Amino acid sequence: MPSMAQRRHIMDRLNRSLLPALHVPGLEIGPRQEYPVRVMQFGEGNFLRAFIDWMIDKSNEAGKFNGMVQLVQPLPQGTADLINEQDGLYTLILRGMENGSPAEYKRVITCVKGCLKTATEWNKVVECACLPTLELVFSNTTEAGIEYRPELYTPGEAQSTFPAKVTSLLYERFKAGRKGLVFVPCELIDRNGQKLKECILRYAADWKLGDGFTAYVENDCAFLNTLVDRIVAGYPRAEAEAYCKKLGYEDKLLDCGEIFHLFVIEGDEKYRSAIPFAEAGLNLVWTANQTPYRSRKVRFLNGGHTSSVLAAYLAGFDFVDRMTADPLFGRYLRTALFEEVFPTVQLPDDEKRAFAESIIDRFLNPFANHQLISISLNSISKWQVRVLPSLLDYRAAAGKLPKVLTFSLAALLAFYRGTEGADGKWAGQRDKGAYPISDDADKIKFINECYKVLDADGDYAKFVRSILARTDFWGQDLNAVPGLPDAVAADLAAIRNNGAAAAVKQLLEA
Repeated sequence: MPSMAQRRHIMDRLNRSLLPALHVPGLEIGPRQEYPVRVMQFGEGNFLRAFIDWMIDKSNEAGKFNGMVQLVQPLPQGTADLINEQDGLYTLILRGMENGSPAEYKRVITCVKGCLKTATEWNKVVECACLPTLELVFSNTTEAGIEYRPELYTPGEAQSTFPAKVTSLLYERFKAGRKGLVFVPCELIDRNGQKLKECILRYAADWKLGDGFTAYVENDCAFLNTLVDRIVAGYPRAEAEAYCKKLGYEDKLLDCGEIFHLFVIEGDEKYRSAIPFAEAGLNLVWTANQTPYRSRKVRFLNGGHTSSVLAAYLAGFDFVDRMTADPLFGRYLRTALFEEVFPTVQLPDDEKRAFAESIIDRFLNPFANHQLISISLNSISKWQVRVLPSLLDYRAAAGKLPKVLTFSLAALLAFYRGTEGADGKWAGQRDKGAYPISDDADKIKFINECYKVLDADGDYAKFVRSILARTDFWGQDLNAVPGLPDAVAADLAAIRNNGAAAAVKQLLEA
């Protein structure tokens, strides 16, 4: 029987004072000692906490890293308050199949020092950026995060874009006479490190920060190109209460992901000592050319997600595993991967086939609880990066459009039909009720302005052409792709008139 004191504290909130008393079977706890801050991390979301911070925690345990992570919340909204309330602690649950049997690993991650907000704590963010112990900067600001937008330099205040924030911080570090930093962006865009560097140099030129600072960025700092791979479902809403009951404490930052992980870094191996994840037994690959890894992963795994989840969500599905197990949508996904993406990836067929089959297995992971709505975040930029290259390569090689990848664009446009609330947030509607549309507000607004015209004239072709012409959405005018506007218009009409499931059935039977 637990004592009165144990019963009284059984559901205390996770924090560092609880750690000495935690003796939960099967629960790993990271090192409890406080290390110097060696990492600044832009992005406090589920993915980085289940991937980078887990790797750092494991590397601390192995005695290879010995550093803490200072998280930075780059947007006004986020989880900084929750993170700080829990002293940077959270429980990571990794679940999947190992050797044909279910496996689960639970770990309290202890390497996070806390989280600062750029919107209200800029001075503290600057102080952290100037720490002599700081060496690495990780980030995940989504595909839309690493982009250059002209803006005025505002010393003492947070800049608007992520690269502008980094430029401002790096300039303060330069003026403080501190050594350069190694940037390891995890955003899922090609040449992410190189693009971040290019943005920083453009801001440095715009703001006339001087040749000395430009030389500091060029010569004293490093920008590594990366590829990350782990499916992270995030907070297990339906199971959170049961997990907390088993753990004996409340954790509002529970994070769930799959066991599989792969981190590919393209760059000089002289930085291995700064990023010793492989030496800690983790799946980190150093390479001189990450392109084959990236093409395989982005087109099959991420492209598989983005080309399927919006149509499936509109059809009433909520989770990736149930979508994949469904006869109709499972066939839809397999058609996309094995018939349309497959010929566009320049790797041996056996390797591609094995990887594509592994993607299906990972999507079927019954423990992932990967919500389709969470994958829908910033779908426009995701579709451009993850799906469009396969569509264009297939069209160039086969002389015709890939029907599923084309349909996925129509599903995106259908998903983005919504209304703006008084709070400025957009919501769409499906048979099961309202859902959030999470993307750049200007993009959502433009699409819905086009919907007003469509509702008035019923001209789907004109509607689609108006949106495909937006080069800032797609990186090019997609009306130039032969047959694409008409095909998307026909698919969108089918979705809106017959429903997503019926439209998919019609598509696959055509």
